[in-house]
Amino acid sequence: MSTTLSDDLTRLSAVQMADRLADGAITSEQLTQAHLDRIVRLNPTLNAYLLVDPEGALATAREVDRARAAGEDLPRLAGVPVAVKDIACTEGMTTTAGSRMLADFVPPYDATIVTRIRDARMPILGKTNMDEFAMGSSTEHSAFGPTRNPWDLDRIPGGSGGGSSAAVAAYLAPLAVGSDTGGSIRQPAAVTGTVGTKPTYGAVSRYGVIALASSLDQIGPCARTVADAALLHEVLAGHDPMDSTSIDAPVPDVVGASGTTDLTGLRVGVVREISGEGFQAGVQARFDEALDQLRALGAEIVEVSCPHFGYAMAAYYLILPSEASSNLARYDAMRYGLRETPEGSPSAEQVMAASRDAGFGDEVKRRIILGTYALSSGYYDAYYGQAQKVRTLIARDFEAAFEQADVLVSPTSPTTAFALGDKTEDPMAMYLNDIATIPANLAGVPGMSIPSGTADEDSLPAGLQILAPAMQDQRLYAVGAALEARLRETQGGYVIEQAPEIEVRA
Repeated sequence: MSTTLSDDLTRLSAVQMADRLADGAITSEQLTQAHLDRIVRLNPTLNAYLLVDPEGALATAREVDRARAAGEDLPRLAGVPVAVKDIACTEGMTTTAGSRMLADFVPPYDATIVTRIRDARMPILGKTNMDEFAMGSSTEHSAFGPTRNPWDLDRIPGGSGGGSSAAVAAYLAPLAVGSDTGGSIRQPAAVTGTVGTKPTYGAVSRYGVIALASSLDQIGPCARTVADAALLHEVLAGHDPMDSTSIDAPVPDVVGASGTTDLTGLRVGVVREISGEGFQAGVQARFDEALDQLRALGAEIVEVSCPHFGYAMAAYYLILPSEASSNLARYDAMRYGLRETPEGSPSAEQVMAASRDAGFGDEVKRRIILGTYALSSGYYDAYYGQAQKVRTLIARDFEAAFEQADVLVSPTSPTTAFALGDKTEDPMAMYLNDIATIPANLAGVPGMSIPSGTADEDSLPAGLQILAPAMQDQRLYAVGAALEARLRETQGGYVIEQAPEIEVRA
């Protein structure tokens, strides 16, 4: 496929786009149109976007161009396009959460993160595909069809935010917003060769974000470089009085940290419980090589033990379904969402049952049933209560580990991207993809995945996860930026640039 000027524009980093816009070398309208053209060409194959808004995106772009021409002082990312995971409410734009239940839902207001994106004067290209209500690790549980991985169209792009990761990896957006409940930003980043950050819990507002598990959900940036992710993180983060869990504290200097090149004196902890046995050989090999590069950058590598991490997945799959059962009870066919009316004179309960049966997919039903059972009389203390105790032990493991190390590292996902359909019939096999990412959500600490190279077995991307103490998000960006630059130098190029050109399918 020949390279066009539009393709050249889409292959710039967000930092480069912002610089060229500020210099007047390009316009936001040109940049936005270039992405829209690429979306038209490739989205039918990838299914990364559920909704594209060319009119709205171009209107914002033209407004930015007029303001810049008039000499207005604009935000750093003004005019740089962005995609938003279809879990955040967007006024006047359909918001589905990947579910038939909300197929026709048009919110009357914007989520806080969407308001902040609009205030940053960033054109919103559209809404990205996702596992239904963010339940999944492959984006195969979307009611609107799976998203495909740009590296291999027969493989998954991760989940639940596979639409955002695929859009960024395929140059259909320079930046995207994701949500991370148990790894749904970081795991997709790992398997698509991109960068994804889960900020500290409460650092980014969840107001207007459709809830899965309220004590675990966190919004964060998806990008192709650490510096790009830092710029979007800065836009999204900050206190919001509309969110009772929002942290009222200054946003850490993630943008400044993303310029770090030297890690001398930094203590990097390798978590014994989330590496080694059970991880794909190529993924582990790239992780071990990354540790060597961290040493070369001046970091001290220490091994730490987090003994309760082995119980994290079991605790997570009691806490998450329990909270999901509660949150999804609002979809009762009485107030909004899908309504199915059985024949005859059905009762309200019959309408509710028919609507929930038609509106929810199998994975959502599975988790609602599990969560309702765990919360039921006689079982609450035995299941949900015990899981919360394990959660406390995991948080204590983190506290002890961060006394020995400034950051912790592990592979992000145990394998590279698996084939579409491989694990849809085996929920436990699907759940194991989040084994390395879940502990951070249970403890509320920030995490980031950066590309660590490609695995020898299949030439597909692997990811390295960086974890930091709560409200120390800048450490993720410092370590990520330094290691990213080092790996680019030693591996002979940037991981995402090694991806094969997408073959457009009819």
